[in-house]
Amino acid sequence: MSELKQLFVIGGMGSGKSTASQALVDQGLALIDLDKVGHDILKWELVKEDLAAAFGDDIFDDDGEVVRSRLAAKAFATPADTRKLNRITMPRIEEAFMDAIDELKSQGTQAVVVEYSVFKNREMSLAYDADVVIAVLAPIDARIERAVASGFDEADVRQRIARQITDADRVEAADVVFNNDSTKEELYNDVLSWWNTYKASL
Repeated sequence: MSELKQLFVIGGMGSGKSTASQALVDQGLALIDLDKVGHDILKWELVKEDLAAAFGDDIFDDDGEVVRSRLAAKAFATPADTRKLNRITMPRIEEAFMDAIDELKSQGTQAVVVEYSVFKNREMSLAYDADVVIAVLAPIDARIERAVASGFDEADVRQRIARQITDADRVEAADVVFNNDSTKEELYNDVLSWWNTYKASL
């Protein structure tokens, strides 16, 4: 591998993206978690100003930091509000993502896993240059159960899932598909097995 390979892991909330990503990270791949990038840009002053103008000052805590649950309650209330949020955050997320990719390239990194929960398609997204798109699928009830177990409110989870693309859309966009309808260990091992085959083909 000479140039940086970009492996995008997509899937709905609670599908098991993090387990799939971890399997690859444990093999020495770098990781860019776009959810974390999205959280990090909420600390940017310009982003805070735009969010305050769009959603009000009550999304901040006493220290002037964004409270994500308050922002989510407003930003995911309607499709129009979600679009408003995306117009503010997505260009900044893209900027931070490209900076991270450039940094990895300058370090001679061979492969990066990009965890991408709000993936919609390859053409109009950060996955435009993806070498591989890996979809992780799971039954909807299991996904809700996992997300609630990790601390999310069920109504919030259902609302977020309703805003995301369907598993059928993910399958259509993906090069590789994993069905996470068993245990974490099984998914982990399936991803590991695929990676070893893929790596040997390069």
